[in-house]
Amino acid sequence: MQKRIAILGSTGSIGTQALEVVAEHPDLFSVEALTANNNAELLVRQAIEFQPDAVVIANESLYGQVSDSLRDYPVKVYAGNDAVEQVAAQGSIDTALIALLGYSGLMPTIRAIKAGKLIALANKETLVVAGELVMSLAAQYGVPVIPVDSEHSAIFQCLSGEYSPIDRIYLTASGGPFLNLPEEKLAYVTRDEALKHPRWDMGAKITVDSATMMNKGFEVIEAHWLFSTPECDIKVLVHPQSIIHSMVQFRDGAIKAQLGEPSMKIPIQYALTYPDRLECRVKRVDFADYPALTFAEPDFKKFPCLDIAYKALRAGGTAPCIMNAANEIAVQAFLNGELKYPGIYALISETMETTARISKPSLNDYAETDAVSRRNAMKILSELRTKS
Repeated sequence: MQKRIAILGSTGSIGTQALEVVAEHPDLFSVEALTANNNAELLVRQAIEFQPDAVVIANESLYGQVSDSLRDYPVKVYAGNDAVEQVAAQGSIDTALIALLGYSGLMPTIRAIKAGKLIALANKETLVVAGELVMSLAAQYGVPVIPVDSEHSAIFQCLSGEYSPIDRIYLTASGGPFLNLPEEKLAYVTRDEALKHPRWDMGAKITVDSATMMNKGFEVIEAHWLFSTPECDIKVLVHPQSIIHSMVQFRDGAIKAQLGEPSMKIPIQYALTYPDRLECRVKRVDFADYPALTFAEPDFKKFPCLDIAYKALRAGGTAPCIMNAANEIAVQAFLNGELKYPGIYALISETMETTARISKPSLNDYAETDAVSRRNAMKILSELRTKS
């Protein structure tokens, strides 16, 4: 029987690779819904190839373009963020792959959980912003949340078949493009330099997050909620070769690791086929190519965003939500050439200092905090522009 999936964010890096997995195993998967934010042309091509029941273009101004292009195909076309949420919960779907960018993944994930869909989660911001709420809802509705992030998939795989409690989680980090750049030169790095990741091919936003190590901070928070592990037992290790994707240490001192060449297709496919493993067309590790696998402590002074994330997790409540909103504004401003690289940290830090934190937030509190944080971050961005 085919597994019926919805891919939310089908035109991004994760979404396009997920469709490659589907194409390699057409007898196992049926694509029921695809959504995109702005990339109407690619969404149309995907719809023609995979013939989903429905597609959604979140940018409502592009509805006519998508609808006209698909008028001769049996594909329903919708537009807007509400429609994205609705297709995530539609009755014909078994699995919702959440590959949306940033805060936009939260509400569709909640809708899919409440509809009883298995969640393949590639949107880490959902758990960064509202991890306690999302995981409690998943438990309430009996919905599995299978991580797609390479690091959290690695942990998930290490825990498969284990019944003993976790002693420590080791999250590995490549270190990004600026690992070996002297700290004093970070003030002058460019957008193009930040987007040259040494090991992974990802979207622009997550690549910048990797450069600042905010991405790894997000993953610490995500691991905390996914695996019910306190932050003091989640350790980041810089591993430039990116062969070991993460490790779990157990109470007896034994450590299990998941290894592989840097490829998102493995964790994507594993999330879609769990608990089975199928043939995956990716490069195999040749250990002769890696005579040394190295590890080091991260430099929290050089990469202060990682320290901010740990502090946000310890603060709890809406602190990670504030951090995420500010980071989205800061990274986009950097990509647009409106903010220098060190300004990313400055903007996030100041937004967190000037935005009120709610200790026991409701879903509405998260939405309000996100909106307020973005307004505060934009005001701070304006001030930073004036100073520069």
